[in-house]
Amino acid sequence: MHLQEIMRSWARALAAQFRFKIILLSLIPLVISLCLWGGLMAWRLQALFDFIQSYFSEHNGFSSASAVLNSLGLLALKTVIVPLLAMWALLPLMIMSCLVFVGVLVMPTIARHVGLRDYPTLEKRQGGSFFGSLMFSVGSLFLFVFACVATVPLIFIPPIYVFVQPLLWGWLTYRIMSYDALANFADVEERKALVAAHRPALLIIGLIAGWVGSLPSMLWMGGAMSMAYVAFFPFFVSMAIWMYLVIFIFTGLWFQYYCLAALQKMREAKLAHPLVLDQSAA
Repeated sequence: MHLQEIMRSWARALAAQFRFKIILLSLIPLVISLCLWGGLMAWRLQALFDFIQSYFSEHNGFSSASAVLNSLGLLALKTVIVPLLAMWALLPLMIMSCLVFVGVLVMPTIARHVGLRDYPTLEKRQGGSFFGSLMFSVGSLFLFVFACVATVPLIFIPPIYVFVQPLLWGWLTYRIMSYDALANFADVEERKALVAAHRPALLIIGLIAGWVGSLPSMLWMGGAMSMAYVAFFPFFVSMAIWMYLVIFIFTGLWFQYYCLAALQKMREAKLAHPLVLDQSAA
């Protein structure tokens, strides 16, 4: 396990997070996300509420939900069960869209920034492209959604479900971020070899990002619960999206520093290998 490299790249990413250029990067996907989700919610959110309300009324869902909430001591949430379920359904879609926006729109800029500033001598071998990144992200999202659906029954086994979900989010994050971090610098063979050699470390970074990413979910659900009483729901949505973007941008920096450092060491080892062979032959 490359724990020292993980911590070193974390520290460098934390320092880079507060650079003015990196802070500005969060504004681009924020505006796109707010326009996308604001438009979708203004268009179909009430229809989603009506569908859930109708489904619960027809299938005696409110009585079942009341019994479950009462057993948990959360009966007060019965009045906001419909918006809570709607937000719970929208949350994964919102997170995935933020992750894709950061991967496709922000990561190339992060790669150029970190490469020019911290790895100016590292050769760019262009093993990836914008289209390749988009297709890789879509393919990873498809596998992720399939895995999420397949593990839905585990929700009735909370101790297992609590660990499965962060593992899936960590897997998705490391897949998308590692590809984008290496797209401009590594060729295809180098990228595959590096990811295979460092998969546990990359997965750890993704898992940590997934756990930290649960914090905006609390704000998101808080907005859902308050929307029945206060007109601050758009504020909660905007803040949750911005927090997701900041977390994903930091994660992108973390992956960028880790991957470029690993790539540099791998190339140095390849260059040194013939010398080692010559010395052993002598």
